[in-house]
Amino acid sequence: MPKNGENTEIEQWLNENNVQNVEVLVSDLAGIGRGKVMPAEKFIKAHGTRGLRVPDSLFSMTVDCEFITNEYITAVEEDVHLVPDFATAGLVPWLESVTAFFICDVRKEDGTALGLSPRQVLKNILSLYAEKGWEPIVAPEFEFTLLARDTDAEGAAASPAPPRGKSGRLIVDRGVLSIDGITEFGPLFDDVRRYCNSMGLPVDALVQEAGVGQFEFNVAHGEPLRMADVAFQFKRIMKWAAVQHGLYASFMAKPYPGDFGNAMHIHQSVVDAETKLNIFADEDGNDTGLFTAHVAGLQKYAAAAMPFFAPYSNSYLRLSGHLSSPVNTHWGMENRSVGLRVPAGGGASRRIENRIAGSDTNPYLAIAASLLCGYLGMVEGLKPTPPVTGSAYDLTTNGLPQHIHASLEALERCDPLREFLGEGFVTTFLDVKKAEIKARSNVLSPWDTKFLLTNV
Repeated sequence: MPKNGENTEIEQWLNENNVQNVEVLVSDLAGIGRGKVMPAEKFIKAHGTRGLRVPDSLFSMTVDCEFITNEYITAVEEDVHLVPDFATAGLVPWLESVTAFFICDVRKEDGTALGLSPRQVLKNILSLYAEKGWEPIVAPEFEFTLLARDTDAEGAAASPAPPRGKSGRLIVDRGVLSIDGITEFGPLFDDVRRYCNSMGLPVDALVQEAGVGQFEFNVAHGEPLRMADVAFQFKRIMKWAAVQHGLYASFMAKPYPGDFGNAMHIHQSVVDAETKLNIFADEDGNDTGLFTAHVAGLQKYAAAAMPFFAPYSNSYLRLSGHLSSPVNTHWGMENRSVGLRVPAGGGASRRIENRIAGSDTNPYLAIAASLLCGYLGMVEGLKPTPPVTGSAYDLTTNGLPQHIHASLEALERCDPLREFLGEGFVTTFLDVKKAEIKARSNVLSPWDTKFLLTNV
């Protein structure tokens, strides 16, 4: 049930904003928004009586909308109830009717949190930091590719195609940091910024990246749960705004096999909960033991956490070396060839940039996994390898799994990740990934039809 006064506060906010409809949102395992839309009056009544319900199978759904069952999610499909987090409230700016949204936590019938919810997985990892008197800070960066809005006969997205800008010019060049490239899509990005500002999302710089039609938005640094909520909503905004301008915004890790892939770089640091000082650097700006242990934790556990950084077979096309994509967990100062980069800056801004994750990840799970790897390094007192000063692309040590099968096997064998992420969650996540792999294996690829269909 809502806390005393909470329902009244929400009802007052809805009335003050003349809200007609309300969206209640959760993230599924793929990071896709799921939920319900209802009239404001029905939402108020349902919120007050635990009537905002969805089946628990929502958290065992594959990206192609099939469901798996296991000992944690059965065919009974029990109801769980959604608990709106009032701190996430906002208005959907592109709808004609005044529509509010709330990102929700998920609870079982007995009131306990559902550990299969990606948002709850992140909250559980943050509680580990809180127990140590630490507060992690993160800043995600999103790369995405704009595509022409072509569809096949069944209405599905066709093969990736370069978009046209407002001038009508076909965008086929790799305009790294091009101002003109951004200007070509000025009306689209104006809408994105307007939507983000309206919804209270702290987006920062926009740059054109190295791939065809590829761009990057940065999000301001902040508390991880808040930043994950922002990331979850930003993807939705970017996709919806692109459709309004006759385009698709793809967060697929590798939409063009021979071109640059889309990453979600995660900048992360940790401050003392009381002093708010960065514990990664001492008073003289030198790296602390906790910082190097955090790096070492990422080095030790990132391979097992790969299913959260690279969740699909396509994800591994990006991790092929060069093209600004890491292939290992080496680290270094201002070195973009390593998986773990330390950006330049003073002691107060000392942080590590996890460059491994792709934009196709679920932001709640990618941030949770990245923070958990660093946490384990800190509590285990691990030591990192020496920093790399030259190119790390051709190094054969500290390698990452190069396909989804190896990643899943590594996660399955990693007891610390299974323990802290939750046995039920990890088991269900693995089952979902295996179901997706099986579904993909039942489809002929262009390579199959080109080289096997008439040749063998």
